[in-house]
This record gives sequence, C-alpha cells and structure tokens, in this order.
Amino acid sequence: MRRHTLDARMTASRQGARERIHDVTEVNADPRNSVLIKAARGEEVPYTPVWFMRQAGRSLPEYRKVREGVGMLESCRRPDLVTEITLQPVRRHDVDAAIFFSDIVVPLAAAGVDLDIVAGVGPVVAQPFRTRADLERLPELTPDMVTDITESVQLITAELGGTPLIGFAGAPFTLASYLIEGGPSKNHENTKALMYGDPQLWNDLCARLAQISGAFLRVQAAAGASAIQLFDSWVGNLPLDDYLRFVQPHSRTALAAVDDLPGIDVPKIHFGVGTGELLGAMGEAGADVVGVDFRVSLDAARERTGNQYALQGNLDPALLFAPWEPLAARVDEIVAAGRRAKGHIFNLGHGVLPSTDPDVVTRVVERVHSLSAR
Repeated sequence: MRRHTLDARMTASRQGARERIHDVTEVNADPRNSVLIKAARGEEVPYTPVWFMRQAGRSLPEYRKVREGVGMLESCRRPDLVTEITLQPVRRHDVDAAIFFSDIVVPLAAAGVDLDIVAGVGPVVAQPFRTRADLERLPELTPDMVTDITESVQLITAELGGTPLIGFAGAPFTLASYLIEGGPSKNHENTKALMYGDPQLWNDLCARLAQISGAFLRVQAAAGASAIQLFDSWVGNLPLDDYLRFVQPHSRTALAAVDDLPGIDVPKIHFGVGTGELLGAMGEAGADVVGVDFRVSLDAARERTGNQYALQGNLDPALLFAPWEPLAARVDEIVAAGRRAKGHIFNLGHGVLPSTDPDVVTRVVERVHSLSAR
C-alpha cells in the first residue's frame, strides 16, 4: 500500500513539475541553448546561472518523504525515484540546471563491488582493495550494467524541457580512496601507501576506475544529459606534483570518454575539495569549467587558471545559516567576481548541508538572478 501511495504521489508531483518546467522553458526548448550551457562555454548570457551541489537531498522535506524506508543504493537505481528526486529542487528553487540524483559509488556497485551506503557514514566497502588480486574483482563497466541510468536520464530530460541536466561521476582518485580505505577517510593513509609504494598497481587500478567513471559519464551524456561533472572530493589531499603524476592522466581519461559521442558535445565540469593549488592542473585534465570550493576566491581561481576556463562556485555552504545581510553581501561579491571570469556558474563551494533552510536557498537563487541580469 505504501509503495502504491508513493507512486501516485510522485506521478502527480511530476505532472505538476512538467507543467511548470515547460512553461518556464517553452521559448528555449533546447537545453544546449540554455543560459547554464552558454555560461559553461564562456559565451554571453543574460544573467548568471545557478545550481547547487546536493540541491536534491536531505535539506528538502519532499526528498525525505519519498526516501522513507528506501535505502540509498536502491533510490539511485529506481528510475521513478531518481526522476522525482532530481526534479524536486528545480520545482522548488527555480535553479538553472538539474543534477542527476545518484552517488559516486553507484557505478562501482553496478560493476559488482560489494558495498553499501551507510546512513551517517557514507560508502562502506566490504573487502577493501589492497593487492593486485583485488583488481580482478573490478571489471570494466558496460552500458548493459546500468540500463536503469539510461532510463532515468531519458525520463528526467523528457520532463525538464529546456532546463539542462548535469550528469556526474566520481573521479578515479576519490573512487580509489574509497576502495582502498574501505570507506571515508581523513588521512587516506592506505591510499597513499599504495600509491607511493606500488605505483604500477596504483596506475592499473586508476586506469580501471577511469574506464568505469568515463563509461558512467558517457551513458548519461548519450541518454540526454547536457553537461557532465567529475567530482574529485578527496584529491585536495595531494600536492601538485603528485597530482600531475598519479591523478591527472586518469582524470583526463575519464573526462575524455564523452568527447567522441556522435552529434553530442557536452561541457565538462571538474570539481574537487581543497584543490586551490590544483585548479590549473584540473582544468588541464580536460575541463571546460573548473569548480572552485569556498577556500579560494573566484579572482584567485581566475588567476591560477589563466582565465582559460569558466568557473563554478563558490559560496560557503555554512553561510546559508547566517543572517540575510552578510549572506546577501557575499552572494553579491561572488556574482561580481564571476563577471570578471571567462564564464561563471554560481554554486556553493561544496554541497548543501542537510539542515539548510530550503527557503534560504530559493532566496539566494532569486538574488543571483536579479542581481546579475544584464
């Protein structure tokens, strides 16, 4: 009975979203001509586009409602739930893009890795990867392993109209860290021990993960995503020289996986946490847009990347808890700095925190749009 009620509620909610989204985007029915995609390409735009990492998630009561009694991995593999959750922040906040609802470990699970996403902890791998024999447990990812992802993207894009969908995947370094550590880690000691101690095994593992990440991005782009983002959440733990040696070649491979899709040209966003010293190298890995976390100003990021890329970011998620006046002032500063960049997509410097007031997020979107209108 609960499942039938949930399905009926999502059907009605999606119908309302379809009407609202199509009303907004009717004049601009091709997401490739949307403000966000133009900004990603460094083209002139009528206003600064905005979306938020983790905009679909625990900060929304409607998200918590549809996730009741459904595990995270199951939520990511059910096209009805993926569609509903992906659309929720577009309805509520009027953001300029949807981000595909998934998790960076979904392609690993699809490839057969025994893992779970534990509430309050994150991804947990049953048998951590530490030896060459472990590599044999990690096959390449093929499209037939993720047909539900194709279905989900097609359902979402059919309802979004001209609003672009951003597909995403985890970058090889971050995925390797989860596999080697067995879960989240503060120091990544096992990851670094393997990386420095057995460079050949490290590179072989990351090459396999680059194939998996790239294939996951490629499936989403082929199904209709208008842009893709590669998340490297933990790579800020490395110095630049080690990034160039151990990481950049594999991230480049993952990003390049969408380059030769017939008739499809999607902008590529590359984001990491604590990566202020790596921004130029992350752009050189094949990005069109470099994501900037809240620790580095957009002006500094523009200088460090030689103004060769559009920038994305970078409001501190914690500032969404501040009084409106200082929050609005920081939003204004970021919008102004973004105008000096080759292109700018307003976002947070990391994800929306679970206890964030959704009304504040909506208010920030409204301010960015009104303040940046040309």
